[in-house]
Amino acid sequence: MTINHERLAAVFTTLCEIDSPSKQEGRVAAYLKSLFTDMGAEVLEDDSAKITGSNCGNLFVRFPDGGLPKDPVFFNCHMDTVLPAIGVKVQRHGEVFTSVGDTVLGSDDKAGIAALIEVMRTLQEKQIPYGPVEYVFTTCEEVGLLGVKALDPSLITAKIGYALDSSGINRVIVGAPAANRLKVEITGKASHAGLSPEKGISAIHLAAKAIARLRLGKIDGESTANIGLLEGGTATNIIPESAIIQGEVRSHTLKLLEEHTAHIRSVFQEEVDNWSDPDGNVKGRPSLDFKIIPDYPVMKLDRESAVIKRVEAAAASLERKLDYVVAGGGSDANIFNGYSLQCAILSTGMDKVHSTRETIKLSDMAATAELVMAIVSQ
Repeated sequence: MTINHERLAAVFTTLCEIDSPSKQEGRVAAYLKSLFTDMGAEVLEDDSAKITGSNCGNLFVRFPDGGLPKDPVFFNCHMDTVLPAIGVKVQRHGEVFTSVGDTVLGSDDKAGIAALIEVMRTLQEKQIPYGPVEYVFTTCEEVGLLGVKALDPSLITAKIGYALDSSGINRVIVGAPAANRLKVEITGKASHAGLSPEKGISAIHLAAKAIARLRLGKIDGESTANIGLLEGGTATNIIPESAIIQGEVRSHTLKLLEEHTAHIRSVFQEEVDNWSDPDGNVKGRPSLDFKIIPDYPVMKLDRESAVIKRVEAAAASLERKLDYVVAGGGSDANIFNGYSLQCAILSTGMDKVHSTRETIKLSDMAATAELVMAIVSQ
């Protein structure tokens, strides 16, 4: 199972230098459609763009039976990258790839895509038997997992799969939290801050009082909460009539997710309800609009599950030890598991992702490709 390192490096560089910020994945999708069609695969693009707002849909790539009687398996990567991602230029220093420094590199998630391409090229070139394989390339992962949420899971034949989308090497993510996004709007009453402040209701003041009472950060061993955005007001001399607060709650336990979300709602509601105007100068009262948007479901894979047993066997065939990790973030894998498709996350070696200091080693990408090849051919 010899991986062609230089071919892998060339494809990775090409992918990184094709701009594909979220909702602009079309050029990468066109590249992949052409490449996989030439390799004899069946390629389907869905109509999810009308939901996600991307300039292309998700891609489903199916390879003909490679002659090995194994259960089907799918692999997933996302095609989009975070900003800054326009005009990426790749630098290589020996084994290490970086951008020139003013953009991300894009190894998140193009290292995974490059590895999947090299796997099928090697299998075909060396005529190595393999079982049924499907690749699923999604859009808009970095902006809320929009692509995977919009796809039709019935288009995937396999019941188990792996998302190539994590830092580190020889790591398997077996758990990740569920999350709720929160959008809170407090409506007060505008008034001139210098002439008649007593006639106003400051929405920002009410928001600040509520936020100060919240349990934020790492709440317990299973859960976190954060307030990330606060917007409001129109000028320094106007009592702010509106405040919009956005945040999130995550937990590995659904009961705790519900409890912590309910706590945040109750604190905001109490501040609005307890507002008072003892002098009777204000006409009206403040109001609250509290929206809970389920973001992704919990991911929790048993070590005895088929998806974990298969990667364990593949690693054993390579005499490789894997680390099994519970993560704190969500990914496409959460949604696949929510579709009742067992999906673990495999590391690809990417490092310092979502920054202009992002790096990856060629040897780590090759190691990822070797593990994938073992999964489909051993």
